Amino acid sequence: MGKFFVGLLCILFCQFTASGQLILKLVVQDSKTKVRLGDVDVFFVKPLDTIIKTDERGMVIFRGFPSNEAAVLFIKSGYEDQRIVFEISAYNQDTIYVPLEPKPEISLDEVIISSTRSSRTISDIPDRIEVIAGEELEEKANMKAGDIRMILSESTGIQIQQTSATSANASIRIQGLDGRYTQILKDGFPLYAGAASGLGLLQTPPLDLKQVEVIKGSSSTLYGGGAIAGLVNLISKTPTQEKELKFHINGSTGRGIDINGFYGKQGKKLGTTIFASHNRNLAYDPSSTGFSAIPKFERYVLNPKIFIDINPKTKLIFGVNSLFENRTGGDVSYIEGKRDSINRYFEKNETRRFSTQFTLNHTLNSGDRLQVKNSISHFDREIGIPSYAFGGTQLASFSEATYTRSRENTEWISGLNLWTEHFREKRNISFPIRDFNQTVAGAFVQHLWKMNRMLHLETGLRSDYAVDYGAVLLPRMSLLIKMNNSFTSRLGGGLGYKTPTLFTEESERIQYRQVAPIDKSQNRIERSYGLNVDFNFRTTIADKVKLSVNQLFFYTQIDRPLLLRKASDSLFRFQNSIGNILTAGAETNVKIEYEDFKLFLGYTLTDTKLNENGRSIQAPLTPKHRINAVLMYEVEDKWKVGLESYYFDKQQLNDGKIGKSYLLCGFMAEKLWEEFSVYVNFENFLDARQTRFDTIYTGTTSNPTFRDIYAPLDGFLINGGIKLKF
Repeated sequence: MGKFFVGLLCILFCQFTASGQLILKLVVQDSKTKVRLGDVDVFFVKPLDTIIKTDERGMVIFRGFPSNEAAVLFIKSGYEDQRIVFEISAYNQDTIYVPLEPKPEISLDEVIISSTRSSRTISDIPDRIEVIAGEELEEKANMKAGDIRMILSESTGIQIQQTSATSANASIRIQGLDGRYTQILKDGFPLYAGAASGLGLLQTPPLDLKQVEVIKGSSSTLYGGGAIAGLVNLISKTPTQEKELKFHINGSTGRGIDINGFYGKQGKKLGTTIFASHNRNLAYDPSSTGFSAIPKFERYVLNPKIFIDINPKTKLIFGVNSLFENRTGGDVSYIEGKRDSINRYFEKNETRRFSTQFTLNHTLNSGDRLQVKNSISHFDREIGIPSYAFGGTQLASFSEATYTRSRENTEWISGLNLWTEHFREKRNISFPIRDFNQTVAGAFVQHLWKMNRMLHLETGLRSDYAVDYGAVLLPRMSLLIKMNNSFTSRLGGGLGYKTPTLFTEESERIQYRQVAPIDKSQNRIERSYGLNVDFNFRTTIADKVKLSVNQLFFYTQIDRPLLLRKASDSLFRFQNSIGNILTAGAETNVKIEYEDFKLFLGYTLTDTKLNENGRSIQAPLTPKHRINAVLMYEVEDKWKVGLESYYFDKQQLNDGKIGKSYLLCGFMAEKLWEEFSVYVNFENFLDARQTRFDTIYTGTTSNPTFRDIYAPLDGFLINGGIKLKF
């Protein structure tokens, strides 16, 4: 009998021990593509009432279940919720694969945002972020297959400002502020800063982009100085287990051709993406001026990237961006080889870019995440015009380490970063050397708090120290208010700054001729503060018409802005104004959907002024009013047809004159098949050109002085092409 009880106790003890060691191993994956899904919320409803997120390999492991049954709820944006009850046995510890079914349509609210370093969807982030992705990104790439100008210029509140009449150099302006106040990032790396800013928009083809994220308003707390007006983050495609091979070939009546190719594939441990492009154009002049509206250029781009899954918790990404371009604008006869004493004006740009991108992501046992990033960029550029040349080499680096602690209702992100920039001028003339050095070290912390279903609050604080200019403290706050499923509002504001730089729209416009070096003893940091508030309304009318309205109001003030002015010694010198730049306005966006039709309406009011010495001067090259309308007809996987129009109000020019208002209209059609599509685009078919209603230069063709470019120069263009996917 005693032996019986001893045996019974042993059995009970073994069962208790086994139940205490019950383990549940789950891998969550897409039901169609079998791609493993990271960052899935796994709710153990019964019996634990707790939550865990899947790691980057889609895996979650839970040890020590108190019972043999577990009710688990799986939630991920873009997928249907899945609730499963598991029977757990100590004798069956195999990994269980859980398929999640994609939702039929993924709305913009379910896009994952990376610019704020958060892993939340756009609908849950208090910052106001605009995302260009999916079909919209592809449609705009049809219009400009070789660069991203069209992708950005058609958004409300954004203007692409051309800084060269003959070479088409351009910069981006957000809410009326110069290009130097906007940060352009590639996957969170500032690759287009400093000397590289004048051509960055023209040298970035869109085929390898997954989405473009735009934050308008002061964003210096996120990535440091230079984001007073906002930031643009270009997000690259990542490989999937299903091979992606695409080619995009485009030709234009403007004498240009673009050949772009992209490949991506994710294996068990190793993935890769490769983007390559060749873009070229002959000099094109639709006017009688004799100068190139589109310069002659030839460009090669190669961007390979590898993705290594070291283990389920650690992932490494390494990429290289390389670019080579020769660009010549000016007198078309000179470019074509007919050179004499009259046809002798030219503007040459030779560019070489090489940069690396390194990212290491590691998930800790607690679910917290550690990320380390580094980029090193080498940029070489030479500008040449008759009897003058400017050039140099910029070596820049960016390093950042962040730690993220995510819970169901809160998220903490803290980090350190270091940014360096060293520019060495190639001495071509007898002029004070304009070498430029800048080093900035920063520390930041961000906190996202889901207070309740209605209120989400994000706060941030950054402290940067810029060598030669001192320290700055940058607080930021954003609040998301969800009144109901139809109405939401966002309120945000913060401080910003910009360290003095030689590379601005003003100096780019005159090819840096007679521009004196930055004077560290005289020039000071530009400081700003900004505020924006928006209101969003969505509804469905009669179960057929979808209506969404977004209304934004913005205000930004920059104190003691750095301006380029002609001094008594005939040199152009940077000086801090004793006044301020103030920009205020509103953006209205309306979207109406009915069956296969989509109508987009937009209006931008921008009032930008320089206040100095008791005077208020309207900022040049900023239309006060702008209206856009786009009508799209789409039959899924068959047809896309679009008609668009953009009205630009009169603009104040730097020479004191007023530019004329104008209207741009375009038409696009695309026919789609399973493995390829063909399209044609009629851009600016009303032929609105500055050379039709205004002049672009004074003086002679051999020695011209170019005026501000405020309207298109290339006029009516037809482009078309074919897109292949395998």
